Amino acid sequence: MSLRILVIDNMGLALDWCLRCQADNHRVKWFIRQTPKTDKIGRGLVEIVPSWQDWVRWADLILVTDNTRYLYELDGIRRTFPEARIIAPTQALADWELQRTVGMKVLQKHGIEVPAYKEFSDYDSAISYVRREGRAFVSKPCGDEPDKSLSYVAKSPADLIFMLNRWKKSQRHKGNFILQEKVKGVEFAVGGWFGPGGFNDGWHENFEHKKLMAGDMGPNTGEAGTVMRVIKKSKLADQVLVPLTETLEKLGYVGYIDVNCIIDEDGKAWPLEFTSRFGWPMFNLQQALHEGDHAEWLVNLADGRDSHNWRLNEVATCVVAATGDYPFSHITKKEVTGIPIYGLKESILPNIHPCEIMQGEAPHDVNGKVVTLPCWVTAGDYVLVASGTGETVTQSRQKVYRVLDSISMPNSPFWRNDISRRLSKELPLLQAQGYASGMRY
Repeated sequence: MSLRILVIDNMGLALDWCLRCQADNHRVKWFIRQTPKTDKIGRGLVEIVPSWQDWVRWADLILVTDNTRYLYELDGIRRTFPEARIIAPTQALADWELQRTVGMKVLQKHGIEVPAYKEFSDYDSAISYVRREGRAFVSKPCGDEPDKSLSYVAKSPADLIFMLNRWKKSQRHKGNFILQEKVKGVEFAVGGWFGPGGFNDGWHENFEHKKLMAGDMGPNTGEAGTVMRVIKKSKLADQVLVPLTETLEKLGYVGYIDVNCIIDEDGKAWPLEFTSRFGWPMFNLQQALHEGDHAEWLVNLADGRDSHNWRLNEVATCVVAATGDYPFSHITKKEVTGIPIYGLKESILPNIHPCEIMQGEAPHDVNGKVVTLPCWVTAGDYVLVASGTGETVTQSRQKVYRVLDSISMPNSPFWRNDISRRLSKELPLLQAQGYASGMRY
């Protein structure tokens, strides 16, 4: 069936999914909140509308890409137009992620132990606390904070005090923040798709790679690449997601929810934070393991049915390809638009997930001549995500880098060349404690 789809997109994240839905013969209206960073994304590829409110009753399916805007209004629409299929968190559920102490208390209320933490509203109190304790902590902002550098894992008390003073002087974050106890171990996350019928079949166990450079060096990017596997049974999900089922149902959640954890040397899972929304590039990567129509399964999710649309036990790896001064181009104002992307052959397109891209034109070599032809060009610095799948981590890594080696851009794109390699050490540690069972490196 042909669906009418409305996408409400705060940051211009959904191009890949919109194009896949169009290829499945659905009609897509895409609202992108217009800023200097988003104003070119998707131009010439998808119909972009100036207002989303006008299309709510038109849509068979409404998808919201994040949890920072429009949620109060959408909560009202749920009450007045209950037949609307809205794939998005409620404001209450968004607070599980954005207001970090709220999320920690939710976990504790459900009998799930979390690392010790303390919330602060000013830097002087936090600095005094660190001096008094004489230990390093993890600092994380509360609220909607796009600056990933404000999430910081300190190496020492002196290191943390320096950063707190630096943030105080620059006034980089004016809201509350927490200092959380550091836990040594392996970072490991699990997520699931939830609707009126509970969790759909298939737990999405995943390993994020957040730093910009190989070897986990450089600034935080949010996510530079990810390894994922969808499985029928997950020890971690049983510990940190299944206990939340009744509460999620009461809140009327329809969408994806993920809990990132540290597994310590004794095998105890310590939850760090929720993701109560789509993950990016997680949602791109999930398309690599998805079977069937790209929108109908979400209609079924909203209606309380399970489409069983995931390829189980296969490993998928994705890598972010960027250009310019990523992740800082929106600050430096370096020109990152209009750069052609060459090498997009039909054979690799299923593994290419366009992000900040638009329709343009550029010179091409054709039969020994240079001619100007229509093509995809950049519409920002976060250009695309490439994916690869295989029976093992190594197979999926090899495939994704073959895909990346096939493309080229005049402005020298870059990406991490070591996504998934750390799993050679981490998988044995996890599997000795009963996690990630059956996953082969």
